[in-house]
Amino acid sequence: MSETIKVDIWSDVQCPWCYIGKRKFEAGVAASGTEVEVEYHSFELAPDTPVDFAGSPVDYLSERKGIPVPQVLEMLERVTGIAESVGLHYDYDSVHQTNTVKAHELLHYAKAHGVQLEMKEALLKAYFVDGGHVGRIADLADLAVTVGLERADVVRSLTENEHLAAVKADVAQAAEYGINGVPFFVIDGKYGISGAQDPDTFAQALRQVQGEKAGSATTTATEETHA
Repeated sequence: MSETIKVDIWSDVQCPWCYIGKRKFEAGVAASGTEVEVEYHSFELAPDTPVDFAGSPVDYLSERKGIPVPQVLEMLERVTGIAESVGLHYDYDSVHQTNTVKAHELLHYAKAHGVQLEMKEALLKAYFVDGGHVGRIADLADLAVTVGLERADVVRSLTENEHLAAVKADVAQAAEYGINGVPFFVIDGKYGISGAQDPDTFAQALRQVQGEKAGSATTTATEETHA
């Protein structure tokens, strides 16, 4: 029986490639036939963004990043098309540009309650597809209820910054690893894959790790036999 492979993923809730990469990674896992344990880690692409940014993603990218509007529109059109290719229907006209630190705190809260993967999917869908606000505590608490979390306790946790230190620790670890863009996948604690790669890339990496683990197990068993 094959061992479960741990995969740590650094990403941000407002990162379009992170949602696309999530779908491609999931397809790669399915193709590889391996068992994985996934843990999401915090990475803030725009920590200086106000919670209630007065503008659209186009405004943000043009004003804050200095990218000409026609270029921004071309970029968003391209990423929307790629998202469609993996079954995601991005609606940038409805996206609320915001600060995501509270969303990351919620992901740590959800991890502590055993529903981090469900919460991550709900947050990405809310932001890119449903036009939800993922920066405000009240909106996040409403969303948390959809994955079975208790609204009042979520409000308490986010208000008290209960998991802020964990968010900062994730960000610090990303810097230690040299991660400067997301999504970033760390497989079995030793192999890094950057970006929304094709499913085959993930499948091959997972099969390689599985083979290494099987080889290691065989070696150990042989050593025990001859001990």
